[in-house]
Amino acid sequence: MKMNACFNVSLLTLLLFGTAVISNTAVHASEHGGNGTVSVEGNESSKPVDPENPGVEVDPGEGPSTKGDLRIDFVSSLNFGSAEITAADRKIDSLAQLFHSDTTARGYYIQVSDYRSEASGWTLTLSQDAQFSSSIIQDLENQSLEGAVLSFGNGWANSDGNSGTPTVSRDTLGINEMGTAYTVATAGDQQGKGIWTIAFGASGENSSNQENTLSALTDSNGNEVTDATFNKPAYNNGAVFLTIPDAVKIYPVQYTTALTWTLEAGPTE
Repeated sequence: MKMNACFNVSLLTLLLFGTAVISNTAVHASEHGGNGTVSVEGNESSKPVDPENPGVEVDPGEGPSTKGDLRIDFVSSLNFGSAEITAADRKIDSLAQLFHSDTTARGYYIQVSDYRSEASGWTLTLSQDAQFSSSIIQDLENQSLEGAVLSFGNGWANSDGNSGTPTVSRDTLGINEMGTAYTVATAGDQQGKGIWTIAFGASGENSSNQENTLSALTDSNGNEVTDATFNKPAYNNGAVFLTIPDAVKIYPVQYTTALTWTLEAGPTE
């Protein structure tokens, strides 16, 4: 029996001098097949850890999670900073993950825990349900950002355990097809046991020889921008970004899509 832990994440981005926010919707475990829905057994949970120092617990704030012996402990909020509508070069970097502690900015990350008795592996996938769109735009032909691509690059796995390392593609994952599940990470037999973080991007202080993808966020005058939630300097993360074709008409409104993360027991081909 295949058992999935999955949830939807609503992503909103304001493309003219605005800030993107993220809201978490349904969190559930399900089996995709003819037998309906099954619950992931167990009530265990793990606190989020630093993706660059996984032996250290951190407080990244609220984040979606599932329960059970095989679970998703945390997913970073996918936020975008203030962005101006331009005629070309429409690439918008996400903001880096911040923490309510002395831990400095990190890349976007997902935390997975596997405490099943047998390390039989797992697969983590990501899909985007529909293109970014806004229903308040009266011009129906231009409600969606057709051809916009949300991309995740510089992926890597980390843990302070001694289990085999899951495979994370080093190629940039660009979501070009809506409703299609893209494989993010795969753990084979005797891999991915315990707590693992799957990160996209890293800070310059990481000790894992990962490329630094973070840069300080500044305003038009070159001044440091402070994040209101964490009361810390904000950073861009160039590993996760949104690109919009030059020909697409953009309105100064919020555009929304939904992302679905799925953690499935057992590696898939």
